[in-house]
Amino acid sequence: MKKEIYLAGGCFWGTEHYFKQIRGVIDTEAGYANGHASRPTYQDVCTDQTGFAETVRIVYDPEIISLKFLLELYFKSIDPLSVNRQGHDHGTQYRTGIYYTDASDLSVIDEVYAAEQAKYTQPLAVEKQALQIFYEAEDYHQDYLDKHPDGYCHLPVALFEFVRQANAENEDKKNR
Repeated sequence: MKKEIYLAGGCFWGTEHYFKQIRGVIDTEAGYANGHASRPTYQDVCTDQTGFAETVRIVYDPEIISLKFLLELYFKSIDPLSVNRQGHDHGTQYRTGIYYTDASDLSVIDEVYAAEQAKYTQPLAVEKQALQIFYEAEDYHQDYLDKHPDGYCHLPVALFEFVRQANAENEDKKNR
């Protein structure tokens, strides 16, 4: 059984690469979510006029990785208080968000969101809503950091090592 979740975490190049490292993630796809234009291009989205967020569609196997653990890893990869900015990137397309397609996932999303909110006094700037629309980004954005290993990434390199370690810890939990 496969499930999916859509996560906006700033520039989708690094976000996609990060989630591809996670054991149990079957597929990722960079794209644009929850805007109001029809079939936007990257150039359209960068105008701040389309309402879309750079987002990664994540297909995962819930037998291998739970949505809860996936979302906990997501929160490790973002600044949840930053509005329309992650790393050096700024604009509405770089906002953070959790977009779900299965309403039954909302209880887990709410649980993880509340646990993250408890760490801060100010409200989280992470959208939490049903996916309205998603358009796949252009081919050159897909697997960008695989094609360009020295390409721009807003995520610290240490985060990729962290997720490899988290994979091992998650596997240990499942074997207990």
